[in-house]
Amino acid sequence: MNLKKPSLLRRSISGAALLVLAACSNVAQAATYTMFRDPGCGCCLNWAGHLEDGMNAKVASVDSNDMAAIKTARGVPEELWSCHTMEVDGYIIEGHVPAEAVARLLRERPDGVAGLAVPGMPLGSPGMEAGNRIQPYEVIAFGPTGQSVFASYR
Repeated sequence: MNLKKPSLLRRSISGAALLVLAACSNVAQAATYTMFRDPGCGCCLNWAGHLEDGMNAKVASVDSNDMAAIKTARGVPEELWSCHTMEVDGYIIEGHVPAEAVARLLRERPDGVAGLAVPGMPLGSPGMEAGNRIQPYEVIAFGPTGQSVFASYR
């Protein structure tokens, strides 16, 4: 009986497993950032620039005249709606969520969270800068288990 064959087979399987893991890792690093926005809204592009700088990513912008349909189809609770909606790596980002909160979400991947939202358009949030005028706001995590505060900004 040749004992080298099982060893060769094990090495081949191990090598294939490593290739699959490497491919999965590259896919996660190459997440696609797709933002849906009303074509008449300028703050959305400012927020996308903030996200691109903060995440070292490229945000694709898709114009839509029916943002309510976009938000509803993606399960964003109506009380959390803002002006734009982004999809990234299986998550929904609604409104002016800071890049650091998005990065934390993608890093931690908390159970029961479908996305993050900053309801409304608070002054001082990314993309809504207005000089020294700043409103405190919260980033809300939402999903099938409900809603909770993910981060607070004062």
